[in-house]
Amino acid sequence: MDQPTRWTRATVYPDMWVDPADDPRNSDGVSPDGELPTLLDYLGRYRATLLMKCDDLDAEQLARRSVPPSTLSLLGLVRHLAEVERDWRGWITGDAPPPLYGGADGDFDGAAADPALVAAAFADLAREQAETDAALAAHPDLGERLGADGIAVRELQVHRIEEYARHCGHADLLRECVDGRVGQ
Repeated sequence: MDQPTRWTRATVYPDMWVDPADDPRNSDGVSPDGELPTLLDYLGRYRATLLMKCDDLDAEQLARRSVPPSTLSLLGLVRHLAEVERDWRGWITGDAPPPLYGGADGDFDGAAADPALVAAAFADLAREQAETDAALAAHPDLGERLGADGIAVRELQVHRIEEYARHCGHADLLRECVDGRVGQ
């Protein structure tokens, strides 16, 4: 298998994805005040990172399983995170919605190089994120316990960050294998 040449779009720091002035994750000023705004800021940055790692790729590249024998692909990660967002709403309400992509590993196994599937996956992710965000916005007390298992809002928020952070690490490697692009 041919390995792509490593490259970055950044010109200021060679280990960055883009130059600081072009990075939508950068913000002017100080970090947010308070625990909840800080958690939401971290979540937003990881969500943006995932989308950046998928940017400028076609359907075949997004669906490519670039680290065999793993079934992981960038498109599979997008679908998986849409599924996870949906599942988290079940934790909040105690009533789990049906899966988006079928049974076990449907999110990865069904990640095919079809532009319509790609568009649907990104739409699913945006919708599921918005619906989970809205469900959690009704519970600003981080110590409140939700759902049948009594999960604390704080734990759920931290788990969301952890899930995106872990998969952004996967996305780093997947993207580098697809076209050689590197950077945080």
